[in-house]
Amino acid sequence: MTSSAILIPARYNSTRFPGKPLTLLDGVPMIKRVYNACKATGLPTYVLTDDMRIFEQFGARACWIDQENDYENGTARCAGAVSNTMFTKYLGHYNQFINVQGDMPDVTPEMIEKCIFGLKHYPLATVCTPIKDERLDDPNTVKLVRAGDKVLWMGRGMSGYGDQHLGVYGYKREALDLYDTLVSTREERIEKLEQLRWLKSGWSMSVFPVEFNGIEINTPQDAEKWNESR
Repeated sequence: MTSSAILIPARYNSTRFPGKPLTLLDGVPMIKRVYNACKATGLPTYVLTDDMRIFEQFGARACWIDQENDYENGTARCAGAVSNTMFTKYLGHYNQFINVQGDMPDVTPEMIEKCIFGLKHYPLATVCTPIKDERLDDPNTVKLVRAGDKVLWMGRGMSGYGDQHLGVYGYKREALDLYDTLVSTREERIEKLEQLRWLKSGWSMSVFPVEFNGIEINTPQDAEKWNESR
């Protein structure tokens, strides 16, 4: 039987927005809003962090401290947690995982459900939404090119495409187990998009459009916009 768990990587020292997981959104730390939205789906949810300030928001059963590894991105942190024998009794019996980025306070059950559905036929899955005009030239907004239900490419600098990639991914366990064997590419480093490592390595990723009227928190200005909208 297929079983899924949600993983939320939460690194405190973001280059573009230090301390981002704990930024207050209507008085509540952002990482807590993401966690609560994920828990509302009924799926087991774990926050993966390297910082005690974030850990203290949840307690040991929800959040794992790993200060020995400086993971390069959220997918690497997920792969590290899943392969760590310390966590086998918690994560060992799931055969697929949904990675919800810690800057998605407005994540919806539909986004998570679509990723789970995408994993029925693909080893990897994600979601997108029609892009708003003001986001077309914003490098913080990831654009996505697709053919049907398959991702062809993602990029920050692309312009004129109709889909915005959203920060929710699905992985089969066997795919996540192999992430460390994949070679980081020039394109990944330029775009700062870890999912390009999968695509450049020949992996197939499904994508399904969803309705999304929320805000991804990439910058302090996004946090201000979120608070003003509430």
